[in-house]
Parts: sequence; C-alpha cells; structure tokens
Amino acid sequence: MTDTTTRAGFVALIGEPNAGKSTLLNRMVGAKVSIVTHKVQTTRTRIRGVAMEGQAQIVFVDTPGLFRPRRRLDRAMVKAAWGGASDADIIVLLIEAHRGLTEGVQAIIDRMANEMPQGQPVALAINKIDRVKSEVLLALAERMNEAYPFTKTFMISAEKGYGVKDLREWLAGEVPQGPWFYPEDQIADLPMRMIAAETTREKLTLRLHEELPYQLTVETEKWEDLPDGSTRIDQIIYVMRDGHKGIVLGNKGETIKAIGSAARADISEFLGRTVHLFLQVKVRPNWLDEPERYSEMGLEFKDGDA
Repeated sequence: MTDTTTRAGFVALIGEPNAGKSTLLNRMVGAKVSIVTHKVQTTRTRIRGVAMEGQAQIVFVDTPGLFRPRRRLDRAMVKAAWGGASDADIIVLLIEAHRGLTEGVQAIIDRMANEMPQGQPVALAINKIDRVKSEVLLALAERMNEAYPFTKTFMISAEKGYGVKDLREWLAGEVPQGPWFYPEDQIADLPMRMIAAETTREKLTLRLHEELPYQLTVETEKWEDLPDGSTRIDQIIYVMRDGHKGIVLGNKGETIKAIGSAARADISEFLGRTVHLFLQVKVRPNWLDEPERYSEMGLEFKDGDA
C-alpha cells in the first residue's frame, strides 16, 4: 500500500454480552464513544467509532451483545446486531479467554455459518488474555478455529491494550481501497445528542442495581450552544413506575445529583467545553412499546408481541 492509497471499510464487532466489545471500540478509537459498564446488554445502538491507521479509515460498528431475546427491546437489539454484522466488510468475533467456547459463542458461530455472506472475512479476537495461562489460550484458539474457519486469530486485552495495535493494523490492511467516509478528525457518527444520552445512561447503569437499568431510557430533549462557548443540555430519564422514579432520584435527590455530576464531567471532556446538564425523571409506563423510543435509540420497532 503506497502513501497515496486510501482505504476505508466497516468492521462489525460481535460477541456475547460483556465480551468487551465497547472497551475494544473505545481502545481502537482512542476516545470514549461507547458506554462501558459491568452490566450485560448495555449497548443498545449500533455505535460507530472511526479509527485512523496510516492511510486507512476503519469504521467500527459496535453491536449490541448477542443473546437470547425475550422482550421486544431485546429482539430489536439482536436484529440490529446481526444487521450490523452482515453489512460490514469485516467481522471481528470477540470472546472471553476465561470463558472459552460457551453455548452462546457456539450459537453465534452456527448463525455465522448459515447467514454470513460467502467470503466475508471473520477474525477471532480472544479477549482478557491476562486471565488465563498461555497453554489454555493456545488450546482455545485451536478449538475455535476447528469450530469456524477464521481468517485470522488475535490474542488481546482490550482493557490493557495488549494486541490491539496488531488487530488495528491488520484491519487497516484488509478494508477495501477507496476514499474515506468521514473527515479525519471525526471519531463517531452518532449524533452528539445521542452520545450525551448514552453517557447519562451509563452513569445510571453503574449507579443503580438489578433490573432497573433495563427499564429506563434517556433522551436529550434540548441542546443549546451558548454565547460563552458552553453548552446547555436538557435530558429526560424515562422510567416505567413511580417507585423507579424514587430510586433514580434517591434520598433528597442525592442519586440523581451524583449521576448528573458524573455524566456532565464525561460529556464536557468529550466535547472539550463546559456543559450545563439538567436532568428530569418522568414516569412513562409503556415506553418499551413506543416506536419513537426505539427511533431515538436507532433501533427498528417491530409490531407483534411485546
């Protein structure tokens, strides 16, 4: 590849929930564009991060973790994940070294074998390699490549950065020749309003427990760039029950205050300017069944059983 030849392509990161896809995306791009928490099913939208490597532009599609869907929202998330994979130039299947070839990973492999376009390159990235011994890693790599004909296998730690540069350089050489899709300094194609909403949802997910994070959503209602160079952002947190509202607000509003403070700091850092963040909590019992909530998350709403 000469210096004058540009390349650009879409890379889909797929895997089970919590495999480390969002962490890997953020590491590849060098900025926080996908929310990362310890809870499963955090990523709801196909967030794209843009990484530059030499003359290549790699556009990452961070898909929702693949799992067995139960609710309408789950089904929309899984459909988005497979849609992102089949449209991509290259797929990277991310698995956890210490969990290996799980039932869920096998289900993904089976579906790839049946549904992915012929000749579509699929790389295997074994993540969290610092958790297991090298002989276990080698045995797992062998077993995985017997289960599916991966184009290439990488051993990485998305959290610590091991092996990530090798993967990025390989992807840069594999994406098709062609003009870049985005300006060189653009790292994500999600609207800023949605990135801000996702940031607040991350803080809610980290702060709250059990099922509640999956029963709320955040929307950016108003965005105003002020004359002094700062930005005012108004967001609504939709919850399903009055009891949920009380949990989100916390005693004397302490919980919502802490969430707002953490989200404001992250959004300010991302935008590189002062942010004034105002949060409201509203009860909306049926938000999971409202098409406009899905549109806000970049998901397809499908009629049928909830």
